[in-house]
Amino acid sequence: MRTGCADVPDEGAEPPMRRGLLASTLVLAALSVVLPAQAQAAHRGGRSHASDAFTTKTPYEPQGNRLSYQRVPAGFRPVFTENVSRHGARTLSDSDDGDALLALWQTARSAGALTTRGRGLGPEVQRLLDANAAVGYGLLTASGKREMAETAVRMEKRLPSLFSEAARSGGTRIDVVAASQQRTVASATEFVRGLVSANPRLASAIGPTRTDDDLLYFHKAAANKDYQDYVKNDPRVAAAENAARDQPRTHDVAGDVLRRSFSPAFVRRIAAGDYADEFADEIDAAEAVYNLDAVTLDMPAEGRWHMSRYISLADAAWFGYLDDVTSFYENGPAFKGDDITYKMAGILLDDMFSRLDAKRDGTSHLAAELRFTHAEEIFPLATLLQLPGSTKQLPEGTAFTYADDPFRGAEVAPMAANIQWDLFKNGHDYVVRMFYNEKQTAFKSSCTPIRKGSYFYDLTELEQCYGWTPPR
Repeated sequence: MRTGCADVPDEGAEPPMRRGLLASTLVLAALSVVLPAQAQAAHRGGRSHASDAFTTKTPYEPQGNRLSYQRVPAGFRPVFTENVSRHGARTLSDSDDGDALLALWQTARSAGALTTRGRGLGPEVQRLLDANAAVGYGLLTASGKREMAETAVRMEKRLPSLFSEAARSGGTRIDVVAASQQRTVASATEFVRGLVSANPRLASAIGPTRTDDDLLYFHKAAANKDYQDYVKNDPRVAAAENAARDQPRTHDVAGDVLRRSFSPAFVRRIAAGDYADEFADEIDAAEAVYNLDAVTLDMPAEGRWHMSRYISLADAAWFGYLDDVTSFYENGPAFKGDDITYKMAGILLDDMFSRLDAKRDGTSHLAAELRFTHAEEIFPLATLLQLPGSTKQLPEGTAFTYADDPFRGAEVAPMAANIQWDLFKNGHDYVVRMFYNEKQTAFKSSCTPIRKGSYFYDLTELEQCYGWTPPR
């Protein structure tokens, strides 16, 4: 397998740097110059729309429609499609934030340290915890199920002849594979349900969902110990993340969040660590409020939520920025000249090219390969492919800011994020197009389309462009 991992996002990047301790003072200096406006720049649109403020918790919205897509080149017909999809909207991973916040609230109530607004925080948190427990922690919400099914319906509508032929041909024509976690398997189930609702005859053409964590949960695979060590132990990562988190602006925002619910004196005690059994400081406590607010965007069918009373959109946007800092350095483009965060996606890119190659060679009878995974896999795949928003790395010592880098978790890996490749045939010629969150998207700039401005690429050109060669 050769998938072009050496072709780093920032072309002409210097060789990997030594992993010395990043000078936090340099990062802090950069942050102090460019970050005061982050809370405003971080959010575009209202709560009902995709926004930077809620990063990977952002509900899915398709970014294209059939009327906007280029016509398929004359003489070509679809013969295969494949996707890589993140799971749909889900509940909280666990109850930790809610339990700790509820305990803190009860302490404040006993001490008479609640504001008028804050008296409603405890009941709201309890109601949210009850709803999460009812669905199951880390599982698909009603919105998540709908996101997957509706994405499948739109896929079928884009390629009706391909799926009609799959339904007529008999046998298993659609392969479904997911990471082993319950929400990814459930996402596959809902996606299949959507396909069958669009074309009931497909029911017999779709194979049972199989699981493959080496392919679709690779960030935890034994083969990627170097990546896991990078996340846990690389001083550059800790320095960059801590520099963003432990700065005056973050402390100010955290205090602003907590004073909505708690008295100023009580907030000062939180900041001093007096309630360390619940939260180490005021930043951790405010972040818990943010996390609970964010999950309500993915649970509209499970209740009418009012967590936004306890954190302003501007303050939520700041915590969203901090979350993007973590995603950028741990899952995204990260440091200039280093491919540690995304080279591991080579196993997935290899599988994608292998499926296309097998179809061209006549060794595959499949009409579709459907894959379901997590944000931790979407991020590195997007960087390896050099998709929009995932191409710019930063030198060590340069702070990640929204002003200087286009990376946004809300755009790269929202709930149900997906990358789709379609293969078309005309005689012995094969061309490929890509959708990214259902928007027609060009491959990286060094790849040449069949004509200027086209979103269609010769398959051989793509293989050469990404440095992929079939195993022999």
